[in-house]
Formats: sequence, structure tokens, C-alpha cells
Amino acid sequence: MILLTNNREDSPVDLLPEIERLKQELNAVVLAHYYQTDEIQDVADFIGDSLDLSRKAAETDADVIVFCGVHFMAETAKVLSPQKTVLLPDLQAGCSLADSAPPEEFKAFVDAHPDHLVVNYVNTSAAVKALSDYCVTSSNAVKLVSGLPSDKPIIFGPDKFLGDWVMRETGRDLLLWQGSCEVHEMFSEQKIAEMKAEHPAAKVLVHPECPLPVRALGDVIGSTRILLEAVQNGDANGEYIVVTEPGIIHKMKQAAPEAIFHMAPAEIAGSEDGSCTSCNTCPHMRRNTLEKLYLCMKNQTPEIHLDPAIIERARLPIERMLQVG
Repeated sequence: MILLTNNREDSPVDLLPEIERLKQELNAVVLAHYYQTDEIQDVADFIGDSLDLSRKAAETDADVIVFCGVHFMAETAKVLSPQKTVLLPDLQAGCSLADSAPPEEFKAFVDAHPDHLVVNYVNTSAAVKALSDYCVTSSNAVKLVSGLPSDKPIIFGPDKFLGDWVMRETGRDLLLWQGSCEVHEMFSEQKIAEMKAEHPAAKVLVHPECPLPVRALGDVIGSTRILLEAVQNGDANGEYIVVTEPGIIHKMKQAAPEAIFHMAPAEIAGSEDGSCTSCNTCPHMRRNTLEKLYLCMKNQTPEIHLDPAIIERARLPIERMLQVG
């Protein structure tokens, strides 16, 4: 039993059955990104990457989408389901990567290169998506960029490390926006190398939002879904060093209960050994809690609102991406 006790009601609220009751009452679907806490993942109807979750929610007959993730993800859900109510448990759950591309600054950058196609990672605000020709995920970025006309220069944003990986995988010369994810850029190359030496049988699973020296240590480089599939399709008794946000380990353990998982440390100045195992946890994702999930469903707020013109324009690069496959 998980109780909410700091409320104004006469007695504590048992959160899990109340969340299930509110799902039925609101005709709501609860989405949880892989980086959410275990307890939120366990109560969600769908768990996955951000765009995949928004697409699944759009396919349901739910009237309300409750997105346990960060702000740009809830915006994407609204773009794909403009007729539905989209709730976010904590409106302050932002994203350092999305925030690294302010729409006005990104527009000026695009305007300065009018001959370029604009390809943006889905980890962007709806306003930045609206400035794009194509959106990509970390799963399909290489395929989509490879298929674009070879004579067209390309702006790639907002993640410079993902863009660098795409350049190396495709051989295309990309003009990179200099954004990054505060979690993935902090992983310690030295500490991961030491982990590899200590656990020589372990496979290193690395997200492409990490810098090149960290990616160079990886056995598998890919999105959270691809890293999860590597565990699902791997040795049931295998050993893994996980170089992405640790929330994904919850699903990895469900996929391979007998496997061993080591969370890679981040690099941080001032710590005793120069590393930090808690610093690889996304503080924005973790703003969402079971209590906030319950309260946002109970009060039907905070709700995501977008200008219809932004919705229409932001949907186009997503649809173009889906047409490519």
C-alpha cells in the first residue's frame, strides 16, 4: 500500500487503487518513459521511448493522456493527439537537451542557412519541431539521414553528440547545433574503462547522446529501446554495464532477472574519486512522483496547451519521418 498522507482529505489516500480508479473515470491512459521511477513504470499502461509512447496513446480511444516524462514529450503527445487532454504530473519537468535549443535562437540559426534541410531529434520543443523538415529518433536517425538527398546540406539538432554519431555512421557532413543532455555528457570515460577491466565479460550498452570517447567503449550503441532489446536478446545470465539513465534498468531486470547490471558512473568535480553514481539520474524525469501523478489526474491539471498553428506545423516533420520508416 502506497499512501498519500500530506493531503487535505480526512484520511490517507491509497495511491495505486486511486490511480486505477481515475484511469477508468477519466478514460485515461498513463504513459511512462523508461527513465521514470520503478513505481511509476509499474502503474503505467505503456512504457517506452517518448515518440513511441505518443504514437501508442494516439492509437487508443482514451480521452486523457497522462505523460509521466518531461515537457517536450507531453507536447509531442499533444501534437499527435490534439483532440485529447494531455496532462503532465509536474509542469516543471523540463529537459536540458530540449532547453539547449531555444526556439528564437534556433530559428535565427536556420534562417542563416536557408539552403539546409533541418533535421531535429524528437527531444525538442514543439516550437523547434515546427522549424524542422524532419524529426528523428535515436533509433532511426542514421537511416533517415542516410536517405536524404546527398546534394542537400543538413542542419542537425539539438544534440551535438548524437549528431556526431550520425555523421560517423552515415559519412554525411552535418552542421550541428551545439546542444547536449546533461546526464549523458557527464559519464566518465575513465571510470567506464575501469569497470570494463573489472568486469571483462560485461557488455557495455551506450546511448548515442554520450560523447565520442564514451561511445568508443560501447559494445552496443543505440536508443533506450535498442539497449533494452540487446538485453532481451542476449544471454539470460549475462553481465552489462549500462551507460544511460538508470531508469531503464527496471525493464532490463524484468527482461533478464538473472543478469547482472552495473550502472556507469558520471564524472563530477569535487567528489572523492571524481565520479558520482547518482549524477547519472535525470533530475527532470524524477520530478514526477506517484503522488503528483495521482493529483494531476484528480485535479486534471497541469494540462498541456499548444497553439493550433504550432501543432499543425510540428506534426509535419514527424509525419515525414514516419513515411521514411
